[in-house]
Amino acid sequence: MSGFVSFVGSGPGDPELMTLKAVDRMKQAEVILFDDLSAGPILEFANPSADLIGVGKRAGRASPKQDHVSRLLVDYAQDNARVVRLKSGDSGIFGRLEEEITALKGADIPYEIIPGVTSACAAAAGAGIPLTRRLTARRVQFVTGHDVTGDLPEDMRLQSLAEPDVTTVVYMPKRTFPKFAQDLIAVGLNPDTPAMLVENASHPDQRIVRSTITALAEDLRKDITTAPGLIMYGPLADA
Repeated sequence: MSGFVSFVGSGPGDPELMTLKAVDRMKQAEVILFDDLSAGPILEFANPSADLIGVGKRAGRASPKQDHVSRLLVDYAQDNARVVRLKSGDSGIFGRLEEEITALKGADIPYEIIPGVTSACAAAAGAGIPLTRRLTARRVQFVTGHDVTGDLPEDMRLQSLAEPDVTTVVYMPKRTFPKFAQDLIAVGLNPDTPAMLVENASHPDQRIVRSTITALAEDLRKDITTAPGLIMYGPLADA
């Protein structure tokens, strides 16, 4: 069997942020399984003869089950295809990479992982701030805003997430952030801690809202857009 799978991080959406290796694998691929956020201009790098298969998952929408996506990867690779699994951002950051690797290992299919620019880095760059700051933010932590059910995870370590000298980035946060902010304040985080919502990071229609965790939570109780976004809070968000 000569099938092979390349897990390619497509970055946050701006095609100019794709790595050279990522573009090379797309040009060689015979099959590309892509997420919704990896579509659009990014697919212009694809081999013109490649089969393009959308397998994206979006909150509140019907989408392929994870076992179906994993099965597709195995089936195409067992058919000796060069497969690219195109994931938005970096595939190792809340991208369900582990489940797909497990399926490939179970079928003895070789693979590689090509990292991409994660949306946290793109959001900070778009906002013109660093993710770390000497003396006041020596640590960065990434956390997901929902579990497999779409609710706020119950096992979040709130004390660590409420530390004042840390930059915290919350992926997929908008629907659960009001409850999350309430929980953070309950364990001691200052209600006026700076917070920032970044939607469509790196895209022409990028939107940045600078606020506090309290005010942002209140805004999200009233209105939630469908644009993909993340929230960062801590000593950087007011820069």
